Amino acid sequence: MITSLSGSWSLILGASSGMGLATAHELARHGVNIVGVHFDTAAGQEKAADAEREIRAGGVQAHFFNMNAAAQRTREELVPRIAELTGGQGVRILLHSLAFGTLGPFLPAAGQPGIAARQMNMTLDVMAHSLVYWTQDLFAAGLLGRGAKVYAMTSSGDRKVTAGYGAVSAAKCALESHVRQLALELAPSGVAVNALLAGVTRTPSLERIPGSDRLAEVAARVNPHQRLTRPEDVAEAVVLLSRTDSSWITGNVIGVDGGESLTA
Repeated sequence: MITSLSGSWSLILGASSGMGLATAHELARHGVNIVGVHFDTAAGQEKAADAEREIRAGGVQAHFFNMNAAAQRTREELVPRIAELTGGQGVRILLHSLAFGTLGPFLPAAGQPGIAARQMNMTLDVMAHSLVYWTQDLFAAGLLGRGAKVYAMTSSGDRKVTAGYGAVSAAKCALESHVRQLALELAPSGVAVNALLAGVTRTPSLERIPGSDRLAEVAARVNPHQRLTRPEDVAEAVVLLSRTDSSWITGNVIGVDGGESLTA
């Protein structure tokens, strides 16, 4: 059954840029109230504050928190706050869009040291394991009800090898495994969990990848649409998939790439 999203709530982890920010704006246009978590310095904080004001101007509630989404203390503080903000209604949509990890070789190369254990652990914790911890805490607090949707942003690093991308690739593989396990365990509660695999998209996280310009050039050329994926494409997919109470689409890696994977 297709339902309206108006008046519902979303929690976006990584809300100040890229796909998280685009999704916040698109959901707000459909009447969804936004709780956003981001972790930024001054310039990023200003951008997030501007987004918060713009979303509120559209007539919905928006509450952005500049906190480390991977930290236990953040969850301990924000989960009760979310319960308060939503009046116990909980979140209809949880989007995990955290892209903070270490880029670098496993073995020393070109003057770079091999990745350290703390860097590997941090990358996996932020980009993969935090999805599990947020879902656990929201579910335990009764804030993920029947019809809720959980999305995690993955990438082609789940199966392709790129220089310096090893730790992030490992995180994406772990993230997809977590999605499948959460989908299994949340199915009796009517909560759907899926990973979204976007095509190459111009975001701050892409810009940090060595050789990103060449990557983008190739992706735009081979994509059947003859352009890169945009954050707004992902945002529209989130809205489309969320407008049903059904949890029958769950445990999947859903491509949002305009057919890029067909020809890449």
